[in-house]
Amino acid sequence: MARNEEKAQSMLHRFREAQAIELGLLKKEEKRPYLATLCDNVKDCEYWRKQIIKEISKKVSKIQDVQLTDYQIRDLNDEINKLIREKYHWENRILELGGPNYRKIGEKTLDREGREAPGSRGYKYFGRARDLPGVRELFEPEVSETPAKTRYELYQNIDADYYGYRDEEDDVLLEYETELRKHYVDEILKEEKIDMDDDNNNEEVNYSEYDFVEPLYIPTQSEVEKYLIEQKKEELTKKYLSESASLQAEISKQ
Repeated sequence: MARNEEKAQSMLHRFREAQAIELGLLKKEEKRPYLATLCDNVKDCEYWRKQIIKEISKKVSKIQDVQLTDYQIRDLNDEINKLIREKYHWENRILELGGPNYRKIGEKTLDREGREAPGSRGYKYFGRARDLPGVRELFEPEVSETPAKTRYELYQNIDADYYGYRDEEDDVLLEYETELRKHYVDEILKEEKIDMDDDNNNEEVNYSEYDFVEPLYIPTQSEVEKYLIEQKKEELTKKYLSESASLQAEISKQ
């Protein structure tokens, strides 16, 4: 008996709903267009956008459920990302039809709840999806296996080669300098109009005699100290002589 009453009430509900739709009091439930470009009305686009936001909100809340399995969480996270992409399509369509730019003024709360992993190209993880095996590691900061060297450790590896004090032992550099020296010597000889084919000058040119740059001489510590002492002596001598001369001048005036 109760079952028959439920059927009667259900039929009455459908009948009243059909009447309300005919009178324009209730909008017939429609299926959301597969493509946003199929909708040419800004108001309808905004309606479908709101519906998508509601669906996203429900799924974001559902993905927090501790009873869900890993497979269910992955599927639910995929559905949320799919709805977010669909929402962006509707927002673009609204902007194309002259509506507001929801990319700038729209609510970003749902988007901020998701975290984008490095290299995921916009794919976000929501709720428990961030704790899935293989996903958790994506958000962990990379720990460098080799610690950074201190300034002291860096300077330990610096020797005379770093400052170029052993360039004369570099065979490649010496060969390059020899070739360069030959080139410049030949240029000088040409400018001075020396006939290299003259019978009186059959000897081969000794390029080593043409040394254009004297090697840099680095004084020793003792030589530096000796030079400083000599400079100090010279200054004291000049000071003493100037004081003596001024004193003699004062005596002569008296």
